[in-house]
Amino acid sequence: MAKPSGEDGPSITEEEALDFHASPRPGKLEIAPIKPMATQRDLSLAYSPGVAVPVKAIAETPDRAFDYTSRGNMVAVITNGTAILGLGNLGALASKPVMEGKAVLFKRFADVDSIDLEVDTEDVDEFINCVRHLGPSFGGINLEDIKAPDCFIIEQRLRELMDIPVFHDDQHGTAIIAAAGLINALHLTGRKMEDARLVVNGAGAAAIACVELVKAMGFTPENVIMCDTKGVIYKGRDHGMNQWKSAHAVETDRRTLEEAMEGADAVFGLSVKGAFTEKMIASMAEQPIIFAMANPDPEITPEEVLRIRSDAVMATGRSDYPNQVNNVLGFPYIFRGALDVRASTINDAMKIAAAQALAELAREDVPDDVAAAYRGTRPRFGRNYIIPVPFDPRLISSIPMAVAQAAMDSGVARKPIVDLEKYTQHLAGRRDPIASTLQRIYDRVRRQPKRVVFAEGEEEQVIRAAISYANQKLGTAILLGREDRIEETAKQNGINLDRPGIEIVNARKSERVPAYTEHLYARLQRKGHLQRDVLRMINNDRNHFAASMVALGDADGMVSGVTRNYSTVLDDVRRVIDTMPGHRMIGVSIALCRGRTVLIADTAVHEMPDAEALADIAEEAAGIARRFGYEPHVAMLAYSTFGQPPGERSDKVQQAVKVLERRGVDFEFDGEMAADVALNADLMEQYPFTRLSRPANVLVMPAFHSASIATKMLQELGGCTVIGPLLVGLEKSVQVVSLGAKDSDIVNMAAIAAYNATN
Repeated sequence: MAKPSGEDGPSITEEEALDFHASPRPGKLEIAPIKPMATQRDLSLAYSPGVAVPVKAIAETPDRAFDYTSRGNMVAVITNGTAILGLGNLGALASKPVMEGKAVLFKRFADVDSIDLEVDTEDVDEFINCVRHLGPSFGGINLEDIKAPDCFIIEQRLRELMDIPVFHDDQHGTAIIAAAGLINALHLTGRKMEDARLVVNGAGAAAIACVELVKAMGFTPENVIMCDTKGVIYKGRDHGMNQWKSAHAVETDRRTLEEAMEGADAVFGLSVKGAFTEKMIASMAEQPIIFAMANPDPEITPEEVLRIRSDAVMATGRSDYPNQVNNVLGFPYIFRGALDVRASTINDAMKIAAAQALAELAREDVPDDVAAAYRGTRPRFGRNYIIPVPFDPRLISSIPMAVAQAAMDSGVARKPIVDLEKYTQHLAGRRDPIASTLQRIYDRVRRQPKRVVFAEGEEEQVIRAAISYANQKLGTAILLGREDRIEETAKQNGINLDRPGIEIVNARKSERVPAYTEHLYARLQRKGHLQRDVLRMINNDRNHFAASMVALGDADGMVSGVTRNYSTVLDDVRRVIDTMPGHRMIGVSIALCRGRTVLIADTAVHEMPDAEALADIAEEAAGIARRFGYEPHVAMLAYSTFGQPPGERSDKVQQAVKVLERRGVDFEFDGEMAADVALNADLMEQYPFTRLSRPANVLVMPAFHSASIATKMLQELGGCTVIGPLLVGLEKSVQVVSLGAKDSDIVNMAAIAAYNATN
């Protein structure tokens, strides 16, 4: 199965991993207040004397803790570090980075607050006694990375002792996602659960949970054979057994994995690389279902299976193959639903509901948000798409809803939801756009890797960004600069350049100099430039050389700006590359804020646009919104709202709205309006005549200075991540980073250049 930490994804260096966890602050979590703490009155309400009021209320009615504290949205991620990822027993302290990562995923995908707790004991009773007394602090307990069989004992006893959900994700998370895929694989191959024969190779926590869940869903116990390292687990076997294995022993004369798989309809691998041989796969029934979930290397690869037979339906735990069994599809949303109904436990009905909801989601048409990552090839339900992808925005609405409904139907919900339609809308609002916007870009580029030239290739952060770009399998990173300078910088900073996907190009030594010079001279000869001037530009200026590489097809995209200001780089690029016919070049910044994504334009090019230019900017910004998977709702901003207060500076915005009306554009727009009205649904209701059906996600600023000020304030004060400005409207893909940008910012912009969505 796939761990959500992503160890099966693109390769990263040790240095990258350590730097990510160390800076700018150690770790991956912080605690931030959600109530104002600006005045003495605020402090008096938050602590003494005001805090005494909810204390008394909770003492009288304990359930009111859910109303007055964060308990109802708080999950503890708890481990003793005895089975960390695939690394084994490295101890409680060593597990902390993993547990912090799990807490981050809870927040990122389902807006569940979480804190990690590492319990330094391998004594089962001590661990249980420690955790059981933490119940008043949390709405749920997520157990993680605890070795078998201790994990079975711990989970069972804590479920008995505590009145909140206790869930060991290593067991049940994998089981739920695998079961969802199995439902669809059986459907595609025309099988029924009660008739199908399943072999499960592995007898650890995840394997036993898988067997228990598929039996609860309808598999006949006699048709499920489990194997461990000693062979088939059969009735009467007396070696290598325990109470959990014995519970799934069957009457059979098969004794080896090879014998068990002969004629089997399906097989789950939760074991080790190479456990499934070609002979085993060949002996299975027609249209075999093969889930090879060992990580990081599956029991057998899809390529190996394809050589043997073409009729298989296959899933793995890896992100670079179709049908990834990834726990992140489950645990955030399962806890979201359980917390929202204050469930006392997570029972089989809730697990089955989650699996069925996942299976049903994979059968639905894929939305633009997901299709955008596939560069025009929309995935459809079939052999290569039986499990939703982790960044599908519909997960937050569908899975918690199914879990909550099952909790209510099975009698474990202590706060039933009355208005399910309103609950669905509430769930959609919890979606964090940061978890999907960039991921869609990266996913699509990995499917069609690109050559991106990093113009300032001698800079340390640029070298690091180029290596990260190559390591993430986004394509080839071309470092532009002098070989000796690049190699010396890399050596001084302990960077290894000897790796696939890295090229170094020296402009002065390039065989392409004559072609680039000819191209640029043809463009500039009537603008006061002699041929020798142009030759110097190509030889000495990396922006002109890099832009020429892109213009003549030697690279797919370009990124620059670390050592020069934005306008200088833009001037250099525009000498080489034109604006697309019928388009206007603009800058668009993407503000990724909690709960929403907002595009802001123009943040780079037009200082004081007139009405026609503002209308053009609105159209370009709406287009880029759609290419990123968002339906545009455009607000033309000003300091006034629909004429109040009046002023001549709002006149051009009003005129721009009329221009858009005449053009008959195919997106929602309105203005002029103030930013708070554009973004706040309650304020917008005061203007029932507005064309906008919802708060805006595209903001067209009246001038460059206001756009620049707003985005920089958002980034520094507003708790938002701001990407850009992105250059939109050029014939070729070029992106410019801010002066002194960090390597992570450079990688993001390089990925966007490769994504080519801005052209």
